[in-house]
Amino acid sequence: MRVKQNQNSAASVSKQVLRNSVPAIAAMIMVLIYNLADTFFIGQTNDDLQVAAVSVATPVFLIFMALGTLFGMGGTSVISRALGEGRGDYAKKVSSFCMWACVAVGIVFTILFWILMDRMLLWIGASADTMEYARRYLEIVSLCGPFVLIGNCFSNVIRAEGRSAVAMMGMLIGNLVNVALDPIMILWLNWEIAGAAIATVIGNIAAALYYLIYFWRGKSTLSIRPRDFTIREKVCSGVLAIGIPASLGSLLMSVSQVVVNGLMAGYGDLAVAAIGVSMKVTMIIAMFALGLGQGVQPLLGYCVGAKDWQRFRAVMRFSLWFALGLGVTLTALSYLFAEPLVGAFLTDPAAMEYGVAFSKILLTTGAAFGVLYVLINALQAMGAALPSLIISICRQGLIYVPALFALHFLFGRDGLVWAQPLADLLSLLLAALLYQITLRKWISGSSSR
Repeated sequence: MRVKQNQNSAASVSKQVLRNSVPAIAAMIMVLIYNLADTFFIGQTNDDLQVAAVSVATPVFLIFMALGTLFGMGGTSVISRALGEGRGDYAKKVSSFCMWACVAVGIVFTILFWILMDRMLLWIGASADTMEYARRYLEIVSLCGPFVLIGNCFSNVIRAEGRSAVAMMGMLIGNLVNVALDPIMILWLNWEIAGAAIATVIGNIAAALYYLIYFWRGKSTLSIRPRDFTIREKVCSGVLAIGIPASLGSLLMSVSQVVVNGLMAGYGDLAVAAIGVSMKVTMIIAMFALGLGQGVQPLLGYCVGAKDWQRFRAVMRFSLWFALGLGVTLTALSYLFAEPLVGAFLTDPAAMEYGVAFSKILLTTGAAFGVLYVLINALQAMGAALPSLIISICRQGLIYVPALFALHFLFGRDGLVWAQPLADLLSLLLAALLYQITLRKWISGSSSR
């Protein structure tokens, strides 16, 4: 692995960033398609209440994905730095810890979801009209909890050893299975929202099995063997120190979406359906940005471990400009085609009107998504647990949730939507400041040794 990374360090920065980020972006595109598929095919039933139910249920399912991100992003950060330092055996211990932690935590949360299902449906704002649909969906998808964690974890961890194509392939297989099964189960078999849930379960199992087979065949320099599992030697604490801030953003996103759905429910189920769809429109840009950030993180982490700050700055410079250009392009396209994009999911004229208006508001800061995610992943690559935690808490929590209530009070329904662009802008400024402070500390610390 060390030889391979040294060969990578000789490549031009642009080629190296693209080689790592393009597969990661492709994987995120598949996640995007997977996220859109359920809503799209349920929308073909011409029942916007089922679309609303999926929007209501999504924050709960995101908890599983956030837990996978916890071990995936935390593991990637620790492993990439360990490989940069030439500590291959330690990297194996970290990857094995991530594997078995995903299994244990996934089982625990699956049980909790089933026990607390009815209470959760009330907490997340399900109405009398959407309650049964949302329950049907969540009861089924919660069964694949451990597989969701494994898939989301190792789609990140495997990139730490330079196998971006393998990481992408697992996501690709899982999402293609889901997308292929959606029309069959939702429309052809007429299982509607239950069919969407079953397709999701099978897709996540397929992705997890691909990663497990990859390890079982001995293709990886990392390990998932129980004998390599340990929580000592700062394995557990190192993963959690970065993983918790990384996943906290996703967890707070679930919480904030519950708050949005609850406040938006005052304007009717169609408004809830519309805000859910408009978030999926902006997800097009966010997934590209997230893939880019996750793709460059192992490169940055390796530079940190090797203390190659010249290379680190070069990778960051190219990544930030690439992220900005990509963000501007995708935002312009999404804005121009907002109406057909929303129309692919909603049929009611009132819901359509809401969805287009909401999408255009949320797209106002779309161009900044890529820059924000590159900065966040740079902090994670440096092992900067506290700055990562601060940004995660602020973007979807300390900034966003108060903004929701304040702007809703001042401007009503549209104020709820404007809260996200405001939170994104303030979070970007905060991330840029913390990145500069953290980088200076690392460089000064390295030069003093």
